[in-house]
Amino acid sequence: MARRKENKVDLSSFDQAGARVFDNPLVTEVSDSYLEYAFSVIHSRALPDARDGLKPVHRRILWSMYEQGYRPDRGHVKSARIVGDTMGKYHPHGDTAIYDAMVRLAQDFSLNVPLIDGHGNFGSPDDGPAASRYTEARMSREAMLLVGELGEDTVDVEPNYDGSLTQPTVLPAAFPNLLVNGASGIAVGMATNMIPHNLAEVVSAARWLINHPDATLDKLMEYVPGPDLPTGGVLLGLDEVRRAYETGRGVVRMRGKVEIGPIEGSRGRQAITVVELPYGVGAEKVIAAITNEVTKTKRLTGIADVKDLTDRESGTRLVIECKVGVNPQALLADLYRLTPLEQSFGVNNLVLVDGQPRTLGLKALLEVFLAHRYEVVTRRSSFRRRKRQERLHLVDGLLIALLDIDRVVRLIRGSDDAQAAKDGLMSQFGLSDIQATYILDTPLRRLTKFDRIELEAEQERLRTEIAELSTILDDDKVLKKLVSDELAAVVKQFGTERRTTLVDGDLKEVLAASAPAGPLEVADDPCQVILSATGLVARTAAESEESSEGRRRNGRVKHDTVRAIVHSTARGRVLLVTSAGRAFKVDVLPLPVLPEQAGTVSLRGGMSAAELVPLEPGETVVGLAPLGGSAEGSPGLALGTRQGMVKICAPEWPVRSDEFEVIGLRDGDEVVGATWLTDGAETLTFVTSEASLLRFAAGLVRPQGLKGGGMAGINLPAGARVAFFGAVRTDDPGHGEPMVVTSTGATVKVTPFKAYPAKGRATGGVRAHRFLKGETDVAVAWVGPRPVGATGTGEPVELPAADPRRDGSGFAVMLGPTVVGHLIERD
Repeated sequence: MARRKENKVDLSSFDQAGARVFDNPLVTEVSDSYLEYAFSVIHSRALPDARDGLKPVHRRILWSMYEQGYRPDRGHVKSARIVGDTMGKYHPHGDTAIYDAMVRLAQDFSLNVPLIDGHGNFGSPDDGPAASRYTEARMSREAMLLVGELGEDTVDVEPNYDGSLTQPTVLPAAFPNLLVNGASGIAVGMATNMIPHNLAEVVSAARWLINHPDATLDKLMEYVPGPDLPTGGVLLGLDEVRRAYETGRGVVRMRGKVEIGPIEGSRGRQAITVVELPYGVGAEKVIAAITNEVTKTKRLTGIADVKDLTDRESGTRLVIECKVGVNPQALLADLYRLTPLEQSFGVNNLVLVDGQPRTLGLKALLEVFLAHRYEVVTRRSSFRRRKRQERLHLVDGLLIALLDIDRVVRLIRGSDDAQAAKDGLMSQFGLSDIQATYILDTPLRRLTKFDRIELEAEQERLRTEIAELSTILDDDKVLKKLVSDELAAVVKQFGTERRTTLVDGDLKEVLAASAPAGPLEVADDPCQVILSATGLVARTAAESEESSEGRRRNGRVKHDTVRAIVHSTARGRVLLVTSAGRAFKVDVLPLPVLPEQAGTVSLRGGMSAAELVPLEPGETVVGLAPLGGSAEGSPGLALGTRQGMVKICAPEWPVRSDEFEVIGLRDGDEVVGATWLTDGAETLTFVTSEASLLRFAAGLVRPQGLKGGGMAGINLPAGARVAFFGAVRTDDPGHGEPMVVTSTGATVKVTPFKAYPAKGRATGGVRAHRFLKGETDVAVAWVGPRPVGATGTGEPVELPAADPRRDGSGFAVMLGPTVVGHLIERD
């Protein structure tokens, strides 16, 4: 008898409950599980979609709010309610993670275009938000641009986590949200870190790319020159920005924006006021870093106090007070180096494209967004056309019935039931099933003559709209123009000015160029403050008799024109006098030190007077005056006006005011010259537009107070004006013989000052320049030692040799001087 074969089963492959157990090596199991987890994190949590710029959690929050009706035109609702709806329906993760993601969408210091309108404490760069039960929120108006077309079959939908609901796979996104708001996220083995940009600039680049698909990166960067951060600040090194735009990776350097100025009532102390911070940096982080560097590492010195005066009205105001004698520029360099006032941002444009992580540059990001918009607008237009076609079909059926309404009514009344009536309408009037059903459902009150007129108008409108929509679907040019126009409308409604200042060039070169020269602490040594005829103000390094004489013997000076020089100290103050008769007290320490290399001194390193004091349009700085000990023994400040008035303002300056008037001007008058008198032995000089020169002793003018309007200085004929006013010393051979320079633009004349006789105050003077044919007035005049001429930009203009004739006509020149002054030193 043959043995029956038995089927043996390995009972060890079943557990006690009878479930099948698979034997899998640990390495394989861990590897497979890790890959599944990594894919889930990359695709479903950490990386944004390149089309709408959102991660799944952000998209689900906005979708839940849109579905629940939490829109800009409705009231705020509890944030906890929004988090609960999102978690329960679409995002099965922790409520803390959802709330943190929601908070970021509401922070105007994190996003250029916040997508949630928050009410309550949504945090700051230093502090976190209040709990979700304490805050309220609704969608912002800008967020509606991302979700506003969801009801028109513009994007695909997918089941939620349990299959009970559906959610969009991507939002329609009517603006490039990814580039405008940036993104950050850490996945498994990869991360993304995208920097924000200006909405108007990004849209301009996108619109150019629509019409010029082959546009180069350099052309696109004409519209998007660099990132624009919500907190403003300064961004250095655009060469690195271009690299990031080209490859999708790069490192940019951010700096806070500061203002340097005196502390009111502090007798010369300076303060560095931070008015804009780097992206992601709060004032408390900076204060903590300063405290650590000052008290522990002691690498940061020169700081007297730090105050955080930030509020909602004035914005960011972090005041860093300098100690007495500290150079604020050198201290600022240490602050940039040792504190978060300067930060790096590593750009890594890693995004999801068709579900795959890719690193994209600027052009590729715009192309992905535009391709998405083309698809959205195409699907939207197709949906709208289909809806209008369906409505037109019903309207056509109604109009057919209205043409013979009596017959329709008899047919319906004579039918046994609704189905018979519908069949009769379809057979006798050629209507479709949908049209017949719609007619049977229409109330009799809608079948009047007036309704027929309305239906005919609606029919015409529907046909027009269907034709327009068909044109969009059939013509790519029309489609692209529509997308471009819609982007332009977004900018018109929500565009803002750029916040971040860009500094071009290579990052290393920019950092090297911005490093201030000079020590941190400056001794209160004597120096000179110099005003150039082109409006630049600077100071010399600490001076001594030996160094000055050395420069006199060996120094060579560039062809700069000096208008005024006063003696002060490095920690002192001087007075800047303007053409409007105003005076400003200015600290000497912040002024740039004149560069001196190989015995050459140049005023081109000076600071524009407009950067020091708030000048009105057309107002210029015309003179300097010392303050403190350097002003002792002087009768005051000599001022001459365009209408011929002269005044010596006694040096009795207000103690508590840093801005005041030094002369009462008549309507239409202005100060043309302001000269500090050392001892009153100077000669005051006027030169007029009709070439008259008047000189008289300063002692003939009685000093007046601040409110005085002066006295008559020179008699002017009708139509004439004063071209120059100044004080000249004739007893100082060390500085050279005073000379008179007059220029009509075509001819220039240089004459010794001694050739002009002195006359009394308020007289007409003597001729200083004989006009040739075609010449009408003196354009430029100047009186003083060692004259030099220059253009308005400081380029040298050679002056002719001295002419002893006081009323000569001068010498023709190719380019007449725009300004005239004297040299700082001479060979």
